[in-house]
Amino acid sequence: MADYNPRVIASPTSVGLYDAGLRAYMLRVYNYMLAGLALTGAAAYATFLAAVTTDPASAAHLSDGRIPALHGGLMLTSFGALLFGPLMWVLLFGSLGLVMFLSFRIQSMSVGAARTTFLGYAALIGVTFAPLLLVYTGTSVAQVFFITAATFGAMSLWGYTTQRDLTGMGSFLFMGLIGIVIASLVGIFVHSSMLQWVITVAGVIIFTGLTAYDTQKIKEMYVAGDDGTVMGRKAIFGALSLYLDFINLFLMLLRLLGSRR
Repeated sequence: MADYNPRVIASPTSVGLYDAGLRAYMLRVYNYMLAGLALTGAAAYATFLAAVTTDPASAAHLSDGRIPALHGGLMLTSFGALLFGPLMWVLLFGSLGLVMFLSFRIQSMSVGAARTTFLGYAALIGVTFAPLLLVYTGTSVAQVFFITAATFGAMSLWGYTTQRDLTGMGSFLFMGLIGIVIASLVGIFVHSSMLQWVITVAGVIIFTGLTAYDTQKIKEMYVAGDDGTVMGRKAIFGALSLYLDFINLFLMLLRLLGSRR
């Protein structure tokens, strides 16, 4: 009697269906992420336009009647004075709470609710990014964005195609991320340009590596048998992970390469 072979060899048809499903899933992840980035950019620019003016009649006045002037002849509107004051801290903590809520509750949310929360978070991040357009020139912001996009694209492609297991690298990068958070908290009380430079360079390295690691992790989350709801939640969670990698990499590169006004 012939020996029994317990291995199940997938047919070319089943492999093709799996590959097509995986590509559709990853495309959905990237589309969500790109939608979030586009919304962040649009919200940042719209907020900037509403917060500044070149018309003294529309500018906010101090209690003594003076108009605080910014660089380039810009002045804050009443909305800008409110936004760039204590309200900014409310928005920052609000965005942190929203992303934590989405991360921990996404498994019990509907796909529509998760998608709306993700896009709402992206818009809120855009509002908090408006001050960057006051600090850095528009040209340098655009240049750093394209540098970030090229770096992110290359590392995400590598994470998707490599046969190397990146789990060990991910653990190392996560420890580095914790180190950055601690060092940033120290930097609030210890004003050191060298410390800030080290944090920024380390951040570029860590978020570049996390892009590849998260891409591989998102790819491995794909299960062909998942229903539409589970697949949708996975796609949104994956988009959130890659969105955060992109945003943080952009901020770190902007600190290094951005031209201040």
